[in-house]
Amino acid sequence: MIDPKLKRALGQAAKGVEVVAATHGGVTRAYTSHWVSQVSFEEPIIMASVSPKHDTYPLMLASGAFTVSFLAGDQVDIGQYFSYPGRRFHHIAEEYLTEVDGHPVVVDSLAWIHCETFETKTMADHELLFARVTGYGYGRLKEAPLVYSSRHGWRVASDKARGPGESPRDALLARLAAAGYDATGADEADED
Repeated sequence: MIDPKLKRALGQAAKGVEVVAATHGGVTRAYTSHWVSQVSFEEPIIMASVSPKHDTYPLMLASGAFTVSFLAGDQVDIGQYFSYPGRRFHHIAEEYLTEVDGHPVVVDSLAWIHCETFETKTMADHELLFARVTGYGYGRLKEAPLVYSSRHGWRVASDKARGPGESPRDALLARLAAAGYDATGADEADED
């Protein structure tokens, strides 16, 4: 169990909300996550965290693949539905998923990616699946994404963090040049 004070600090992390789905043997299951991350710049590598207790997990393992749909801010109902094991709702909302190129995708999501797993890592209560993106599609790319944090709950990410014409990067490069450093190679900074 995570210490409540530490949990409060961790609750500050806001992440995009996704629905992760897998199909095997004619059965499709899905779960809501905010624990999917791109973990490489050189290759399209994704890491997904899943509970082995979830009914999607065995399908992800058996198929060796999964699809991630990135939710829009107006898709809280879909995120809420898939945040519980489907059996709790007796799989009554089949209209939330469709099939695109043979992959289970959330209808009207922002975009989706299909991933093929190449490695797994067991954690205390979850499995981490590392996978290569082998397919993708676009939906409503211009819409604001749905985000979640345990502190703030479900939110729509729509406000810009800087004003028109502002460039913190350009200001930092000017500051570097003013301090007498060569700022010409700064565009090739490490991407960590």
